Amino acid sequence: MEDYGKGKQGAERYLTYLTDEGFRPRIDANGNVAFKCEGGNYVIRIDEKDEMYFYLVYPNFWRIESAEALSRVKEAALAVTADTKVVKIYPVDDTNTWATIELFCSPPETFTAVFNRCLRALRGGVEKFIAKMQEPAKPDDAFVFHLPRYNVGEN
Repeated sequence: MEDYGKGKQGAERYLTYLTDEGFRPRIDANGNVAFKCEGGNYVIRIDEKDEMYFYLVYPNFWRIESAEALSRVKEAALAVTADTKVVKIYPVDDTNTWATIELFCSPPETFTAVFNRCLRALRGGVEKFIAKMQEPAKPDDAFVFHLPRYNVGEN
């Protein structure tokens, strides 16, 4: 494999793993690992300063075309992010929507144990988001969000 410079050892790790799993990964213009899965374009961002940081991105999966759409995207993203383990969904530059998974993997190679689950969770979060976006629009004051209840500190 090629040498991707200091801090890019993670790129080699991800390229090897993804290739072994049947994907066709490549290094993109930003030095991250890009690959396709079931018609979607995904990226594993490489953090040169933190090799334990695993950051899987499904960028630009939902275009935002108006201020009203941006408001609905924010509501749906908040609901799905709060209700889905590990998945974060958010608007980027008020024109597009990204879904991400962020984890600390120690040692860094342990991402292999959770990669498929992360990919399924990411796709599942996106499916929930799309379902919410396809629901009929509600009046401005109709959005009520409830956080899931957790019994923190109880045995």
